[in-house]
This record gives sequence, C-alpha cells and structure tokens, in this order.
Amino acid sequence: MACGDTEETTIKTGSCCYVAPTPDERYTDELAEKYAVETGAAARPKETISEIDERGAFIRQPNAFIRPFGDKEGDLKADIDRYIVYWATGCNWSNRPLIAREILGLQDVIKDYRVDHTGVSNKYGWGFRNEEDHKDPNTGVYFLSQLYHNANPDFKGRATTPTFADYKEKKAVNNDYHRLTNYIEVQFRPFQAPDAPDLYPKAYRKEIDQFNDWLFPHINNAHYRMAFCQSPEAHHEAFDDFYESLDKLEVRLSNNRFLFGDFITDSDIRAYVSLIRWDVSYYKNVGPTKHRIQDYPNIWGYVKELNSIPAFHKYSDPAVLAASHASNKQSLFADYNSRILAKENWAEVYKDDGSRAKLSNHPDEIYLRHPAGETYEEYASEISRTIWNSPSWEDRNPKNGVLDVDASINPLKGKIDK
Repeated sequence: MACGDTEETTIKTGSCCYVAPTPDERYTDELAEKYAVETGAAARPKETISEIDERGAFIRQPNAFIRPFGDKEGDLKADIDRYIVYWATGCNWSNRPLIAREILGLQDVIKDYRVDHTGVSNKYGWGFRNEEDHKDPNTGVYFLSQLYHNANPDFKGRATTPTFADYKEKKAVNNDYHRLTNYIEVQFRPFQAPDAPDLYPKAYRKEIDQFNDWLFPHINNAHYRMAFCQSPEAHHEAFDDFYESLDKLEVRLSNNRFLFGDFITDSDIRAYVSLIRWDVSYYKNVGPTKHRIQDYPNIWGYVKELNSIPAFHKYSDPAVLAASHASNKQSLFADYNSRILAKENWAEVYKDDGSRAKLSNHPDEIYLRHPAGETYEEYASEISRTIWNSPSWEDRNPKNGVLDVDASINPLKGKIDK
C-alpha cells in the first residue's frame, strides 16, 4: 500500500510539486526474477490469501521479530551507528518510528532508508528500485526479505515495514510496529537530544499501551480490514467498527487538545498517520465511505494541528500521499486524485488556525518535558507485550481490542496535564 519517488511525472500540489511514482522500466520483472534466483528469495505471500479467515475477514499476520530492546540479558541493546529503519512512503506503520525519531532528535543515531516495490508486479515485495544496481547501499541485499532470512532462515511470512535492522550484521532485528516507537522513546533515551520531550510518560504507560492496542484494530488497521477482506460480512463489520470508533474520538477530542490531554504522546503519532490518509488515499480501497475526516470538527482540527508540526508533516505529507495515488489522467473517467486532489492547495486545506490551544492548560507547549536531572534508570522500564503479536488467529481477532474505559473518555485527564 505504499510507493516511492521515481523521476517520471511531476504533479503540482498547490504549495509544492511532487514527483509521482511510475513504474521504473529499468527494474523489470525479469530482473527481479533474476535477483530472486540468485539469492533464493521467495515470492511475497499475499494478504488476501494467507491472512483471511473462514468468514472472509482480514486477520493481519503477527510480527515476526519481536525480541525487545531492554536491559535484560538477551534483550536488544540501544546503540549508535548500528541500526537502520526501513520504511515506505504510504505505510502508516513505518511512518510512526520516523516521526518519533525526528521529535526526539535521533536522526544521527538511527539511520533510515525508504524501500519500494520490486520489478513492475512487486512479486518479491519490498526492494531498492531506485538504486542503480537495485541493491541496498547499506547491506548489499536486493530484497528486504533477505534481511529476514539472514536472521531466520525458516521465515515464511511477509517482510514488512517498518523493519529495524542491524546493518553491520545485515539482518532484521525487530519489525514490531506495535512497540517499536516505545523502544525509541525509552531505550534510546540516552541518545536523545538534551531537550527531547517525553512522549511516553513512565507513570502512564499502562493506559497508553491499552489505548494503543485499541487504536490498532479500530483505527490503524481499519482501512486494511476493509481493503483486504473478502466478504460483505467482514466489510460491514470493519466499516461499522471504524466509524463508531471515530465517533468516540470526536467526543474525546472535544475537550482534550490531544488524546491524553495537553501534551502529545506516543498515541497521537499512531492516530495521526492513519487519520491523515483517509481523505487523500485510503478511501480509494474501501468502497463507499460514511464521512470524511474533514466532517468531524474536532478530529479535523486535531489532524490539522498535528500536520502543522514539522516531524508529523515530513513523514505523512497529505500532498505527497494524494499525489502518489494519482493515475490514469488521460482517461475520460480519470480518477479523483488526478482530476482534483493533485490540484489542491494543501497548505490552505490543512492550515491550522491554532484554535485547539484553548483546550490546554499549557497553550504554548505541546510536549511534556522530562524532570530536571532524571536518569535513564529512573525513566526506563520493560516495554509491555501485545496480544496482536500472538500466533493465534483468535487472539488477533479485532473484537479483542477492548478498553477498561470507553475510548471517548480520557482516563488521564488532569493527570499528565499538571
């Protein structure tokens, strides 16, 4: 569901120009096949076949590499000049660690590389089509899946973004987007900028984790539940679930500037990367929609404010997302993105009027700050595990995304805000 830049087509997007992705004729399916034979890479499994249950519902695969970062024996250790995160432009999961990395000033600690489709048909999944020899300049592989097999020769699933890899050992080490931002926030604390904010307050991690595990099926994965499912029953279920959840967020954001009050937390990163995509790209894959995000006054104001923050905008720019889905411009029935969205003045559409600041007791501050003198040992904790990585399909059923307190209510109201 993602793409990357090539050099073919320039689309004007109001405030900027974007080089729209088009198939790179130099990277043919024949070349991809040649590389696959050379490396022994297997074809990418298809979600619409391997991740569909008996009701036709999409049940996303668990993440394969969930060894945590931490301080226990056997845990991965945070380090400088060792890790790289592979990401894709349109992938909401992979934009999340990049936003957290940027906010926390870790750009020189954790490298990044944007992957793209392989060949024309993308038979072998994520690769490096924009490199002259179609190899990753960091590790020398042709396919992201090779880094998975370097870590586990028996791996059979999809290589996904984001993938955290050890580029010195040339292997994947963690692709757990459920907790990857938390590792960046906590275990990489010693490498963060001196004035880095606290996105994951230690005292409230239980509440944030629980809410994030609710966000996953109801908001983050809702698009995919509709886009990949294979039955009307499963589509209706996901559709109703998503819009009921938006109604709850609309109420919650009516009296909270951000999801947990006055300050941005890890949860806001997760919500933003999904919400920003609905009106410009996700809608194309799900069929008729009930409402646009723009039709929810509080959610829309919230998304616009987050989009005005450089780290959020940089990795999920609506102009780029809209342009990346533009195609078929010569047809009588050209798609909506080509006819309309590619011509929008995005700076004006997403202009934040600053009105949501009035909901805050700290209107001029959007981030919580660490206490002076706080040590890593005081801040660190073991990051929780999530049910969404269970090998059981039944465990990963979306009905398991439940909260102790209704999602419309902020259980930390007045606590983080003090």
